[in-house]
This record gives sequence, structure tokens and C-alpha cells, in this order.
Amino acid sequence: MTGSVSDHHGAIHARQGFSLDEAALRTWMQTNVPDFTGPPSVEQFSGGQSNPTYKLVTPDKAYVLRRKPLGPLLKGAHAIEREVRVMRALGQTGFPVPRIHALCDDESIIGTSFYVMDMVEGRIFWEAAIPQVSNQERAAMFDAMNATIARLHTVDYEAAGLGDFGRQGNFFERQIHRWSQQYLGDTDAGRDANMDRLIDWLKEHIPADDDLTGITHGDFRIDNMIFHPDEPRIVAVIDWELSTLGHPGADFAYHAMMYRLPPHIIAGLGGMDISALNIPSEEDYVSAYCARTGRSSIPHYEFYMAFAFFRLAAIFHGIKGRVIRGNASSAQARERVRVLPELSALAWKQTNGRAI
Repeated sequence: MTGSVSDHHGAIHARQGFSLDEAALRTWMQTNVPDFTGPPSVEQFSGGQSNPTYKLVTPDKAYVLRRKPLGPLLKGAHAIEREVRVMRALGQTGFPVPRIHALCDDESIIGTSFYVMDMVEGRIFWEAAIPQVSNQERAAMFDAMNATIARLHTVDYEAAGLGDFGRQGNFFERQIHRWSQQYLGDTDAGRDANMDRLIDWLKEHIPADDDLTGITHGDFRIDNMIFHPDEPRIVAVIDWELSTLGHPGADFAYHAMMYRLPPHIIAGLGGMDISALNIPSEEDYVSAYCARTGRSSIPHYEFYMAFAFFRLAAIFHGIKGRVIRGNASSAQARERVRVLPELSALAWKQTNGRAI
């Protein structure tokens, strides 16, 4: 991931099969990146499940390179061109994103398409409880996350030039179909009984507000945000591969899954004493988001949550397929595969509903 991270998730020497043609890359950067001086030293970030990400350090500054993975890819996946487009557009609105320098679709340079952006210095946290900070700062960081996702969902996407960034209307119908097809189409990864019945449940319970539209990040977790080195504010949101014009409620629920996910699955708070940590309750967090986005409530929140869990399980299922095919980009990919049965069971559990 971009930014300063803890050692076990930081930059390492490129793993076997993920090295770059550094000479070709240097030549391309000299032509396409303003004020570039090389040669860059290249390291690979160990985080990131989908698009391999690298740190490029030159005598003058540091950059981040994201590329598509090698090997056969599912249709529509690893859309780095969309990452570039949405970050450029949001950057023009003042929303915190890294500065994009250039996109390269010439696969002869390093073997796949890629883009280069500034490396944003700051703090990335891989645990939702943020154990490294004080209770006071932790509360402020949660408020910053809440404010940032609310700000994203209130961006005028037409004015930002993103009116055609995704289809409008019938969001859940389309997304359930998309992720179901991706799940069913990845025959290498096999089937899961909870996923099978969850697909049927979701199709039968699509809410009436399916046409609500806004810019959605798609993976708004704490580890996809870079916090200021010394202050409890967000200086960049990263990893926009899954962004689109979508339903803000679905995007917020995916973010709020942290309240219901155990920490060993992915950046979760499940089972923790959040009051002792000075973390707002899920109910208070939802209320703060509603206040910031002009809503009185989120009527179909439990459906959004079931869909969010389903989508995350579908993503993990896709990781399982890439592990089997040998082109998973993350050192943590096998751990994602191990917890997939537990995650799919949790996803089905959301269909029972709960009060917040």
C-alpha cells in the first residue's frame, strides 16, 4: 500500500514472479513523469490483494506504481484505468487522493498496464482498533473516517466529470448479478453453500431505493486510508479499483462491516470492548454519517450489510481462485482463503437482521 506502514506490511524486495524490468521502467518514467530523476530503487508492498503495488524511490522523491497482475484475468477485474480516472477527478474537487502522474497501457514496458502516482507520506493502520494511538486520538480518527466517506458520497459526480463512471439505477440488482456471476464463474475456487443461499436471499430482498446514486469507493477500510503523520486526519484514500457510481448505502455498510467482523478476518472490531477504546458504537457511527449526508436514517441498512458481507466473501473467493491459478499478488492471500468459510457463514448470518 501507499504510505508509511508497519514493517510486516511494508515494502519488501519484489517477490518471485513479481519483479519489474527496471531499465524499461526508468526509460518510460524519464519520458512520462515530470521532474523524474533516476534510477529508482524498486520494492514491492506486501499488502494489497489484487493489483501488485510497488514503491519507487529516487534521490529526489518517492513514487508508487500499481500494475495489473500477470496471467489470465477475469473480465472487468483489475481495472487500473478506472482507479486513475476517479482519483484524477476527485483530486480536482479537493478530496484527499494521491496525485497521478501517468498511466501506461503499453504492456511491453513491464508486462502489464500500470500507473505511477506520488507516494503520500503518513500512517496506515491495519487494525480497526488502532492500538498504536491514544483513546482521544482514536476517537478523532473514527470521526475523520466517518467525515471522509460522507464527503465522498456528497460529491457532485456530474460536476466532477464522472457522470458516465458507472450505470445509474438498479444498483443492487446489477451488483448481485455481477458478483454472483464472478463467484459462479470462478470454477477453480469451487462453491460454498452459504454463498449459494445468500445469492438467492439477496435477489428476493432488494429494497425500493435501488436507484440512489453517488461515487462509491468500494473498499473503504481503514487500511485504505493514509492518516497524517502526526494528526488524526486523512491525507489520502487509496485503492480505488472497485470504485464506481453506486449506492452510497452499500458503500457505507461495507465500511461499517468493521463493527461485525472479527479482527483475524480483516480489520474488524468484532468481540472487542469498543467503549473502553473510545470508539463510537455502530449506532452512533451510523447516526454521524446520516447527519453529515443529510439523512434522518438508513432504512435498509441490514440489507446493505448482508450485501456488503456477500461482496467481501465474493472477493475472497476470487482470491482463492487466483491462489489456485498461481497469480495471487499478496503474501496474505492464503490467509484470506483459510477464513473464507467463516466469512461466508458470517455473511449468511446477516440475513437474520439485528438492531443497532
